Amino acid sequence: MSEFIHRIHSESGSLLAYVIRSDFSADITSFVTPPEHNFQVGFVVYPKDGEIQSHYHRKINRKISNTSEVLVVRKGHCEIDIYDDEQRLAETLEMKTGDVMVMVSGGHGFRMIENTVFLEIKQGPYIGIDEKKRF
Repeated sequence: MSEFIHRIHSESGSLLAYVIRSDFSADITSFVTPPEHNFQVGFVVYPKDGEIQSHYHRKINRKISNTSEVLVVRKGHCEIDIYDDEQRLAETLEMKTGDVMVMVSGGHGFRMIENTVFLEIKQGPYIGIDEKKRF
């Protein structure tokens, strides 16, 4: 899309994460993730006085084998390490207020450079700490 959306890949080329910088802006509706991903993240753009017709989402049984996660830095500054599925470091980068990370696969870890607040969005239900493997 632009230099404001950074894709992180493993050495083998598989997509691990997207980082969307706070200064990214969309003029038209644009999804960062492709339709086949199990988590859809995008920017939906409407003109002034536009409307979204009232609706609900039908119940659809989906089979999801991994947990995708979106983290929005609401306040602060941190470093993020992105790892591949074999727990090898793929990339380290800084995230600041307004940046968004979309984790597709692999692992991640953070170091806070200053007091930091994340908005975390992921699939549920959360089954407890056993769904995480720490390394």
